[in-house]
Amino acid sequence: MGKPVNPPSGGEIENVNLKDALEERYLAYALSTIMHRALPDARDGLKPVHRRILHAMRLLRLDPRSAPKKCARIVGDVMGQYHPHGDQSIYDALVRMAQDFAQRYPLAEGQGNFGNIDGDNAAAMRYTEARLTEVARLLLDGIDEDSVDFRETYDQANEEPIVLPAAFPNLLANGSQGIAVGMATSIPPHNAAELCDAALHLISHPTAASDQLLKFVPGPDLPTGGIIVDTPSSIADTYLTGRGSFRVRARWHKEEAGRGLWNIVVTEIPYSVPKSRLIEKIAELLQDKKLPLLADVRDESAEDIRVVLEPRSRTVDPIILMESLFKLTELESRIPMNVNVLAGGKVPKVLGLAECLREWLDHRRDVLLRRSQFRLNAIDKRLEILGGLLIVYLDLDRVIKIIREEDEPKVELMRVFKLTEVQANAILDTRLRSLRKLEEMELKREQKSLQDEKATIEDLLGSEKVQWKTVAWEIKEVRKTFGPETALGKRRTTFAEAPDTSDIDFAEAMVEREPITVIVSEKGWIRAMKGHVADTSSVQFKGDDSLKTAFFAETTSKIIVVATNGRFFTLDASKLPGGRGFGDPIRLMVDLEEGEDFIAAFPYKAGTKLLVAGTDGRGFIVPSDDVIANTRKGKQILNLDAPAKAVICAEASGDHVAIVGENRKLLVFPLNQMPEMTRGKGVRLQRYKDGGISDAKVFAMSDGLTWKDTSGRTWTVEKADLTEWIGNRAEAGRLPPKGFPRSNKFE
Repeated sequence: MGKPVNPPSGGEIENVNLKDALEERYLAYALSTIMHRALPDARDGLKPVHRRILHAMRLLRLDPRSAPKKCARIVGDVMGQYHPHGDQSIYDALVRMAQDFAQRYPLAEGQGNFGNIDGDNAAAMRYTEARLTEVARLLLDGIDEDSVDFRETYDQANEEPIVLPAAFPNLLANGSQGIAVGMATSIPPHNAAELCDAALHLISHPTAASDQLLKFVPGPDLPTGGIIVDTPSSIADTYLTGRGSFRVRARWHKEEAGRGLWNIVVTEIPYSVPKSRLIEKIAELLQDKKLPLLADVRDESAEDIRVVLEPRSRTVDPIILMESLFKLTELESRIPMNVNVLAGGKVPKVLGLAECLREWLDHRRDVLLRRSQFRLNAIDKRLEILGGLLIVYLDLDRVIKIIREEDEPKVELMRVFKLTEVQANAILDTRLRSLRKLEEMELKREQKSLQDEKATIEDLLGSEKVQWKTVAWEIKEVRKTFGPETALGKRRTTFAEAPDTSDIDFAEAMVEREPITVIVSEKGWIRAMKGHVADTSSVQFKGDDSLKTAFFAETTSKIIVVATNGRFFTLDASKLPGGRGFGDPIRLMVDLEEGEDFIAAFPYKAGTKLLVAGTDGRGFIVPSDDVIANTRKGKQILNLDAPAKAVICAEASGDHVAIVGENRKLLVFPLNQMPEMTRGKGVRLQRYKDGGISDAKVFAMSDGLTWKDTSGRTWTVEKADLTEWIGNRAEAGRLPPKGFPRSNKFE
C-alpha cells in the first residue's frame, strides 16, 4: 500500500461535515416525499399526481359528455407540463382513478382494458382512452373563477392549482394510501351521501364531535362491498382518533344443489384483495390438507364475483367451514385506517372524522368567498361599461359626430361625457347594429339584474350565516346526485356481528384428522409416523440414541412435553416432522434453558389430571387443562429449588398414590391427601434420610398395584396384600414386596 494521497489544495474545495450534509439532504427528501408525493391534501383528498392529471384532463376538454382521448396523450401532457416523473407512475395513477373496484367514486371513466379485480394489469396507455367523470367535474368546478391559488410548474412555463375547489368530499369518499418517510397514510373509502349528511350536521352544530357524527357515517363503504364485523365501540374509537382498522369479511350464502347437497357461494370479497391470489391461497391450503372441511374451490366469476366452495360432506356446518376459512385466508382481512393528511395543505397530521369534514367545509367556504368576489369584480366591470353605454344613448348624434370628425375621438368622448377610459373604449368598440332603440332597453334590463345580483353577493360576503347556508345548499345538491337511491350512491358494505366461535375447536376444523404414532428418543428427538404402529422395534435411531416413549395420537392432537425445570411445553401434532427420517430435536421447537432435559411426552387429554413431582420428593396434582402453553416459552408448573429437578409426570386416574424412593422404600397413600394446584412447589410426598424420589404412580385400589418386572411380566398386588405399605403422605414407607423390579420403576 502506498501513502494516502492528500487532496489538492485549492480554494474551490469546501469541507462539509458528513452528518450535516446527510441530515440536510435527507430532510429535503423526506419533506418532498411527504408534501409532494405520498400524503393527500385534507381539503380535496388528492396527491399532486392526481391533481395534475385532473387539471390536464380539464385543459384537454375531457368533460363527462365529450369524447375520450388516448391515455398516452393525457400522460404526455401531465409529464411534459406538470409532473416531471416517469410515465408509468402517472399512468398507474390514472388507471387506479378509473377502476371501480379500487375507487368508490371513480374520477376517470376509462375505455379499454383498465385491469380487473383478479389483479391483472391494464393495457398499455396507447390502447386505452379516458375522460373525466361527474365526480371529477365537481372537484374542478369553479377552478377558472379564481377559487384556488395557482403556482408555477416545475419549469416556470405554466401554472398549476395548489388545491382543487373540491365540491365533493373526496378525501374520505375515495380514501387514499401512501407511504412517505417516517409516516404513512391509509384511508378506506366512505359513502359520499353519508359524508354530506355528517357535513350538514357539522354546519348546524359546529362543535359536534366525531362520535356524534357516527349516526351519519357508521363506517367505511368499500367499492367491493363485504361485511364489517367490528364492534360499534371500536369503530367509534377509530373515527375519534383517526387510527385503527376494520375487520372486513367476504359476503357469502349457502346455495342448495339438490339431493341434500349444498355449496357456499362468495359474492363479495374484501377490499384490495386480488381474487386470483385469494383462490390460489385456498387451493394451496386444500393441497396441504389444512382445510379438512372443504373439498374444492371454483371461480365461476364473470362480470360479478362468484367463488364456489364445495364442502367435504353435506354434514359439514357451513358456519364452521367459513370461520376456518376466515381464520386462514384473506376472505377476512383487516383494512387499516390512519388518516395522516396535510391539514390546510401544509402540516402532516392525523385527523379524526370531525376534523376531516371541518377541513373540507372550511375550504368550501373559502372557495365560495373567492368565487363570489371574482363574480363581484366581473359585475363591477360590466356595470361600469353599461353606465358609459347608457350615457351615450342620451345623445347618440353627438357621439357619432365626435367619432367622425375628431382626430382623437376617445379623448373627446371622455371630456364631453365625463367617461372613464374603459367606458370610452367600450363605446368605440360598439357595433353600428347595436345602436337601435331596443338595445337601450336590453342594457337597462341587464344593468338592473346585475345590480340585484351584486346586492345578493354583497349580502353573502357580509354575513357568515348566509355563507354557511349557501355551502349547505351546495352540499345538498351533491347529496342528491350521489344519494342512496342512485346506483353509484347505494351503500355496498354492510355491518354485522361475527358469530360466537368460542365453542368451536378450530384445531380440528383446520387439520385433517388422521391417526399417527409419536416417537420420542432418549436424546429428545421427536417424529410422527403415519397410522397407529404397535410394533416400534423396527424404528431406527441416530447413533447411540434409543426409544424413550412411543404413543398413539391424531394429527389434531396437542402433545405435552415436560422438562426437568418443571416447565410444560405444547406441540401441535400436525406440525411434527414425518416418520421417514430421525425427526427433529424438541429443543428446536421450544425455548428450553441450557442444561435442562425432557422427562415425559404424552398426548393432551381434556379434563384429566396429572401427578407432578420433583427429586426433592415434593409434588401435587394439576389439571391437564392448566398445563397447555400457547408460546414457545412454555408454562412453569412445578417450582423447584436447585438442585432439585422434575422427575415425574404421570396421569392421575385412580384413588391412591404409590411412591418409591431411591432408598427402595415404597409408600402407598390416598390420593385425596395431595392438593390440586395450577402451579407451585407442592407438598412432601415421602420422607427420605438421603437420596430422593425414584418413581410414583396413581392407581385404583380396587384393581391393585401393578408393575412390570425386568423380563416384561406384569405383577399385581391386591389391596389385602398391600396393608403394610398403606400409610399417610410424607411417611418413609418400607421395602417393597417380593418381585419389585431392581430398577425401582413401576413400568
